[in-house]
Amino acid sequence: MLPTPDTSHVSYSRVYEPAEDSFLILDTLSSASETAFLQERFPSTSPAPLVLEVGSGSGVVVGFVNAHARALFGHRFLLTCGVDLNGFACRATVQTVRRAEDSCPGGHGMYLGSWTGDLVGAVRPNEVDVLVFNPPYVPTPEMPRRPEAFEDGAEPAWDGESYLLSLSQNRPEDVVARIAAMGGGWRADVVGSSGKTAGWEKLCVLRIWRDG
Repeated sequence: MLPTPDTSHVSYSRVYEPAEDSFLILDTLSSASETAFLQERFPSTSPAPLVLEVGSGSGVVVGFVNAHARALFGHRFLLTCGVDLNGFACRATVQTVRRAEDSCPGGHGMYLGSWTGDLVGAVRPNEVDVLVFNPPYVPTPEMPRRPEAFEDGAEPAWDGESYLLSLSQNRPEDVVARIAAMGGGWRADVVGSSGKTAGWEKLCVLRIWRDG
């Protein structure tokens, strides 16, 4: 099991504390099936993939991916970054990533930094190779049930992919069907699950990708 980044420096009165949802993403990304997928998708002979975490919070997820680049992707040629609306979260992410890098001196990728922003508005279309998003996933009248992350051209690169955490109440099976209905080679599948009720939330991780 790959070690989880240290977040003891984070003030949880200002930043979301890592919980079951964050750890499910880490477990999913480091599973044998997903590391095999990532290593086949982004071999060392390809250009360095760009990994963006949207809503980085404490930085535990992007810190994990960056620190364990070699273990997850099979090589260190990886670029990572994060974005969050919360400036405190961005600063916490920088510290988390740096600490995690220090613990894996021979295996980490290149962290480009974090910025304060709304979703991926500051990123040019088709620039992100792997997008990771743990959204506010409890449905409310103000929060739509379907993901909006791919509208307005904010999709990953042609051969890129996204990991999206979802709640059973968000009807992930509907998301899978909607993605498939988009055509153009888009696919989605559940690649990680809590397998049990975490409190009252049953969580899963969707991988969304496009076949060439």
